[in-house]
Amino acid sequence: MAVTNPPGLDLRRLRDHLDAERPGLVSGDLSADVIAGGRSNLTYAVTDGVRRWVVRRPPLGHVLPTAHDMAREYRVISALAGTDVPVPPTVLLCEDPDVIGARFYVMDFVPGTPYRTSEELRELGAERTRAVVLSMIDTLVDLHAVDPASVGLADFGRPEGFMERQLRRWSKQLAASRSRDLPGIDELHARLAAALPESPEPTIVHGDYRLDNILVDTDDRITAVLDWEMSTLGDPLTDLALVVAYTSRELPADSGVSNVREAPGHPAIDELVARYAERSGRDVSALNWYVGFAFFKLAVILEGIHYRFSQGKTVGEDFDRIGEVVPTLVTGGLKHLAQD
Repeated sequence: MAVTNPPGLDLRRLRDHLDAERPGLVSGDLSADVIAGGRSNLTYAVTDGVRRWVVRRPPLGHVLPTAHDMAREYRVISALAGTDVPVPPTVLLCEDPDVIGARFYVMDFVPGTPYRTSEELRELGAERTRAVVLSMIDTLVDLHAVDPASVGLADFGRPEGFMERQLRRWSKQLAASRSRDLPGIDELHARLAAALPESPEPTIVHGDYRLDNILVDTDDRITAVLDWEMSTLGDPLTDLALVVAYTSRELPADSGVSNVREAPGHPAIDELVARYAERSGRDVSALNWYVGFAFFKLAVILEGIHYRFSQGKTVGEDFDRIGEVVPTLVTGGLKHLAQD
C-alpha cells in the first residue's frame, strides 16, 4: 500500500531511521497528519496503528537565524520530565537534516485538548474555563520555580543582559523578514530600548506561553506544556507578559491568533497577574514594559509567518490574515508603554 507523506515528512525515511535508532519501537507502516494550529514549527501526529507519536521539525522554506532549534526544544522537554511541569516523554532527536530534509525530534503523543478558541471553551462552561485558565497560571509558576541546575539546564542560556539581547535578537529577526512598511514598529523598538528594566532572578522561561500551547484532559487537568522552541534561561516576566498580550483586547478577537478571552468565565488580566504575583512572590510593577515587548516579539513572529505565507512556504490553514494582525500588535505595544 502506498504511503501518503504529509508536506515536509517522508514517512519511509522516518521509519528507517526509527528502526535503526530505536529497534522494535515501530510495529507497522507509519501514517501521519499535520497537527493544525501551529504557526511556526511543523508538528505531525504519527502512528503505526498501535502507538502514536508526535514529530516536530522546522517550517518549510524561509527559516530565521537561531530560530526553530530542535535540539534546544528536545533538551528542555527531556530535562523537565519528573518536575511539576507536565511535558511529553521524549523518544529521539535527529540532528542529521538528510533523514527527512531537516532536523527533527520525536516524542510520545499525549492526549489532551489545546484550547484555541472561545467557542471551544464555551463547551466547558464558565466555571471549568476559569479553572483551566487559572491552572495555566499555576503551571507557569511551577515552571519558574524549577531550579535550572537541578535538571541539568544551568547552561541553557545567558541570563545576564537577557532583555537587551532579546530586544536585539528580535530586531534582527524583523530585519530578516521585513518585506513591507510597518508604521510604528521602529518607534516601539526604540522606546523599549530606552527603558530596559532590571530583570529579577532568572528562571527557565517557555518563550511562547499561552493556552493553546497546553494540553488539557477531560478532567480539566493539564497533561502537557508544548512548543518549547523559544525556551531559555532568562526573565520570567516575559512569559507572564505573553499571557497578558494574548489575553489583551488589543489582539483582535477575529485575528485567527487567539480569542480565548471572549469565553465566559475567562479571568480578567488583573486577576491572572495577581495570581501569578501572589503564588510566585515576584514584583510585577514593571509589567507594562514587558507587555510592550511581548507585542513587539509577537509582531516580529507573525511578520515572519506572513513572509513565509507570501512565498507559499506555509503548511496549514488560516495564514492569509496573519499579516493584517501585525500593525495591531504594534499599536498594542505602544499603548502599554504609554501606561508607564
